Amino acid sequence: MTKIGHYAFLLGVILAIIVGFFPDIVAYSALILVILGLIVGFLNVTAKETHGFLVASIALMVAGGAGLGVIGWGIGGYLVSILTNIVIFVAPAAIVVALKTIIALAEE
Repeated sequence: MTKIGHYAFLLGVILAIIVGFFPDIVAYSALILVILGLIVGFLNVTAKETHGFLVASIALMVAGGAGLGVIGWGIGGYLVSILTNIVIFVAPAAIVVALKTIIALAEE
């Protein structure tokens, strides 16, 4: 099962980057990224990795709104698009991991 989580993570990151450059290449790309994020959240993040994953998720979400679109030469638009797709991918995983953490804390 852990291999599925690893492959879902790799596929999600690759898809987020590709769709960042070519937004019309994959129909329903946001839905696919959300589903892959849920798979990653359920299968790929262990209890030991929870803290680091949630901190990294927050950093990515903040970076996604950092206004990188002002970078010139057309690069800024691609960066914003890629980060937006990564946030679409990571946010569902972060929600799942946060809920699993809250449940674990409530059980203690």
